[in-house]
Amino acid sequence: MKPPDREPDPRFTLANERTYLTWLSTSLALSAGGVAMAAVSADVFVPWMRTLLAVVLVSLSALAAAMAYPRWRRVQHALRSSAPLPPPALAPLFGYGVAAVAVLALILILLSR
Repeated sequence: MKPPDREPDPRFTLANERTYLTWLSTSLALSAGGVAMAAVSADVFVPWMRTLLAVVLVSLSALAAAMAYPRWRRVQHALRSSAPLPPPALAPLFGYGVAAVAVLALILILLSR
């Protein structure tokens, strides 16, 4: 039987809210990075690679924004029902995705010199 919902400690609720807002600010930063990558001069990166990197960044941005609220809701439910917190399933995707973009951009910068 499911335990009744209870009001969690406000500090945990506020920490969950800050994490939600951080996912949204991360989404904005990824979006800005994608737009900046698309605006890079053609003599720095080949156009198709610039477009690919921009698309990856903006796609990660959309995913972060789309998944922020469902994640907040799952964590809030776990806090209210004293259940284990759900694992941050998307964190590795964002970490590896941003790292891959950074490594490719670094290689392209070094090759363009």
